[in-house]
Amino acid sequence: MTDAHFLSIAERWQGRFDGRLWTREHDQYGAARRIWNGMIDRRPGLIARCASAEDVVQAVKLARAEGLPLSVRGGGHSVAGTAVCADGVMVDLSPMKDVSVDADAREIVAGPGVLWGEFDAAAEKYGMATTGGQVSHTGIAGLTLGGGLGYLMGKHGAVCDNLLSVGMVTAQGEVITASEETNAELFWAMRGAGANFGVVTAFRYRLHPLPGVLAGLLLHPRERAGELIAFYREYLKGTPDELDTTLGFLNGPDGSPLVGVVVVWAGDTAEGEEVLRPLRQFGPPVADMVQPMPYTAVQSMLDAAVPTGNRYYWKSNFGDTLSDELGEVLKKGADAMASPLSLILLFEIKGAIRRVPKDSMAFDHRDPRFEMSIIANWTDPAADSANIGWARDLWTAAQPYVSRAVYANHMPQDESVERVRAAYGDAKFARLAALKAKYDPTNLFCSNHNIPPLV
Repeated sequence: MTDAHFLSIAERWQGRFDGRLWTREHDQYGAARRIWNGMIDRRPGLIARCASAEDVVQAVKLARAEGLPLSVRGGGHSVAGTAVCADGVMVDLSPMKDVSVDADAREIVAGPGVLWGEFDAAAEKYGMATTGGQVSHTGIAGLTLGGGLGYLMGKHGAVCDNLLSVGMVTAQGEVITASEETNAELFWAMRGAGANFGVVTAFRYRLHPLPGVLAGLLLHPRERAGELIAFYREYLKGTPDELDTTLGFLNGPDGSPLVGVVVVWAGDTAEGEEVLRPLRQFGPPVADMVQPMPYTAVQSMLDAAVPTGNRYYWKSNFGDTLSDELGEVLKKGADAMASPLSLILLFEIKGAIRRVPKDSMAFDHRDPRFEMSIIANWTDPAADSANIGWARDLWTAAQPYVSRAVYANHMPQDESVERVRAAYGDAKFARLAALKAKYDPTNLFCSNHNIPPLV
């Protein structure tokens, strides 16, 4: 379609919106279509800047009436870049940033444009928090709808485990609520595969008291990775739910090859000091940055490592054992990084997230002990092939030591339907496909890790 055609559509539909319909001629169009992953360079025909749930209704109706592709942008942080479609309607929820805390009920309601930094700051005013993203400029919407790993998952479960209800717009343009009591089967699907079923306009979560954390980074020379992994594997056995750790391969600001552990203790500080003592004494580390801090500080600790606008490609799997063999594969991979900005992270999974019944929602894979993420991060478009190739090659080398299972939020845009199936398991994928046929039979919501409707 031509720009003139999209302009005509905008003129016909603008009167139905409280927000704005931006065409490619708008002076803020270029910035609005850009998201966290700088590799994504698609050009929607229209950007529907939504100010309310009714605006979302009109955007969905517009896409259906005009026969246009539709994508949904919350925080725009997905590595796959599914927020942005080409020659269609991008439903931009970023203006919808209302946050309301009910301290007595220990609940928070947030709009789909809210970022975790904004969400956490609102909850922290009341000395509370819930499991959220590990980078503050991640949006709450995409992370929640795909499951949601975070620093508090050992103590309080995944993000979706703390989701109480959603207000949403269906593919038919209806405004509904989904919860355990209302539209329960749809709510089951929204917690893990939600992007396939509608546009969420309000998220309601459970909050937990959290005055602060004991957290920081422990760094070692990468040449000691094997020793650290062997110690770390034994150290984790029996550690309390209050402790969350992430093992990482990275490079220092000066390019020095490092291996480290991010630690977050969400409990009594004195107890945390004792629990962490063996880990902090091992080595000893070349840097120990562990200290008491607000939860909002730990949530932004890794922000600078993954800035908006860099180019990203991500490969991941869940795994059961951080074996010496896997450690050696990852060390060799880290030594061969095509970019010094890249990372390899192993997120520990234990505690509350593993105790939630697997069948209670679409989010799956609660049994593994860790999630492996190979994160290629670079800035030069000419280096795309080298960095994507590095991530794929390392992922392939790691496959004998991890499971087939994958976390939906960590999949790039080129994953196959079989990889999407692996994110949920065969039985859940079939159940989701049947629900998709009920709620979105024409697959309007397909700009995602798609679950086609069961025919």
